[in-house]
Amino acid sequence: MTAVEVLEEVLVSIENELQAVEMQIQELVDKQQELLQKKTRIKNLIKQSSGDLEAGGSKDTETSAEEWSKTDFPWYEKIKTALQSKFKLQKFRSLQLETVNAAMAGKDIFLVMPTGGGKSLCYQLPAVCSEGFTLVICPLISLMEDQLMVLEQLGISAALLNASSSKEHVKWVHMEMLKKNSQLKLIYVTPEKIAKSKMFMSKLEKAYQAGCLARIAVDEVHCCSQWGHDFRPDYKSLGILKRQFPNTPLIGLTATATNHVLKDAQNILHVQRCITFTASFNRPNLYYEVRHKPSNNEDFIEDIVKTINGRYKGLSGIVYCFSQKDSEQVTVSLQKLGIKAGTYHANMDAKYKTKVHKGWATNQIQVVVATVAFGMGIDKPDVRFVIHHSMSVFKGYNETGIAGRDDQKADCILYYGFGDIFRISSMVVMENVGQEKLYDMVSYCQNMSKCRRVLIAHHFDEVWDSANCNRMCDNCCRENACEKMDITGYCRDIIKILEQADSMSEKLTPLKLIDAWSGKGVSKFRVSEVTPPKHPREELERIIAHLLLQQYLKEDFSFTAFATISYLKVGPKARLLKSEGHVITIEGITNGKSVFKVKPSQSSNSKGSRENAQTGSKTVQEPLVKKSQEHKRPSCGPNLKAKKPKLQAGGNDQPVIID
Repeated sequence: MTAVEVLEEVLVSIENELQAVEMQIQELVDKQQELLQKKTRIKNLIKQSSGDLEAGGSKDTETSAEEWSKTDFPWYEKIKTALQSKFKLQKFRSLQLETVNAAMAGKDIFLVMPTGGGKSLCYQLPAVCSEGFTLVICPLISLMEDQLMVLEQLGISAALLNASSSKEHVKWVHMEMLKKNSQLKLIYVTPEKIAKSKMFMSKLEKAYQAGCLARIAVDEVHCCSQWGHDFRPDYKSLGILKRQFPNTPLIGLTATATNHVLKDAQNILHVQRCITFTASFNRPNLYYEVRHKPSNNEDFIEDIVKTINGRYKGLSGIVYCFSQKDSEQVTVSLQKLGIKAGTYHANMDAKYKTKVHKGWATNQIQVVVATVAFGMGIDKPDVRFVIHHSMSVFKGYNETGIAGRDDQKADCILYYGFGDIFRISSMVVMENVGQEKLYDMVSYCQNMSKCRRVLIAHHFDEVWDSANCNRMCDNCCRENACEKMDITGYCRDIIKILEQADSMSEKLTPLKLIDAWSGKGVSKFRVSEVTPPKHPREELERIIAHLLLQQYLKEDFSFTAFATISYLKVGPKARLLKSEGHVITIEGITNGKSVFKVKPSQSSNSKGSRENAQTGSKTVQEPLVKKSQEHKRPSCGPNLKAKKPKLQAGGNDQPVIID
């Protein structure tokens, strides 16, 4: 080798080292930004606690939430009487009185309150106690139908206008909108009605001029913002309401908006100054659990059925599915196994949807298997379980709010499967923040140590003390400690497989990558120097998901005429592995009964990995995966009527459990 070649090799080595250093600098800068944001949130919370901000989280206004909680307003006796006589309630829940008082005062309001906290009362009660009608804009037909059923039982006049409304009904509503003495108090419409019906807008304009449009309520207001998890394009057209009817107060309501989403929604709706009331996200009676989703569909359905027939025998619940097709298939599977189940999704016949809805409300149907078209605001107090058949992009928290509205303990179970990541990713790839939100949800599911409420609080810009969870989540109930597992060698092996495929101009889907790593599948994708790991497939999937979240791997999409396909490629942080001292870890749970020591992530020809395994401060244990059938009910969770039957264990020695 000539002197020039030697120098060129040294130069390449230096360049690689510089790239690794640059990545580490970027990591530190990102961490700095995260800590600065957390610092700002903590400062704001301190100010709130000391009274610099309003007690209920209200800001951007001259008065505090405490001021709005007073009972000396001229309308107080009227709203108190209506609360008890019309709504059959004896007292207000947290922030309801403050919101109702501000609404009666004609203020623009944004209310952030967890699902099940009683948001609907905050515009229904003022509607009953005011002249004219309240226009309610809601994205879900099921939610509007549910509220109409309840209002009808209470003897409160309300109407729904949608595509299936008869001409006679539409004509009657239009007439009532212009009557000064009309008994019609609430009119429910979808945002599409505002965006596309010129006739309805003309009637609204006449009602406004006649002084009959008392207020506007925009439910699920986070749908306005593209940063919200449920962005609906027609919500952006709602800005016309404040421009056309500037003197009509507006109330925006949501359960799941961050500060960034709220500000965006306020700008879209042209609300200049408003009172913002924010309740805590926490529902103390809900138990949060993440389960591994069996890859075999029969095993998966069996697990759901055993849970329903055991822990929830005869109790009401919902199974949320990612797609309409899933909801139909799961319903059939549950019915075959003796569960009284009904399907609900947007493309079903309206009469059938209403039949399912009413059947479930009256306990003739035990389980509704639904997409998110079955609204989170459904007011059924005795829902004991909400099961997510698939991971969703942080809608999961919102949908759990339907559980336990009677303040009794209820379960929120989310099934997390490796395949769901790429199925959803290929569907949200065109969205601005779709993939970012998906990875946030994957991170939530992968986390095996932090309190679920701490993770949810972080999403909503809150800080939560895990001690206040009261062991009402799976992570807080774990008896075994989490330990860091060194997977550096595994990462190097995976990158070798991907680089070899790239050299052959081939792309690997996540499933093909796992096959190649396991020594299975197409032989040309295997790398001779990579020893297949001796771990269950579920654990290999978890490791790959972790490397994807940490950017050692990245997704690459290919578009065909019929589908979007997700492939895995070498990610930007893979450069850091050029440094022999770089270590990648993942959380594992050790079971103290049986632990045997191995070198888990030792790449066949990776000196660095061997050294790490031999000299690391902690020896890593051979991990095994907890089988899907082993969902032992923690003693700290909800105490429901029926106990879950004891299921077969998957094996005796399970030193590391990863679910």
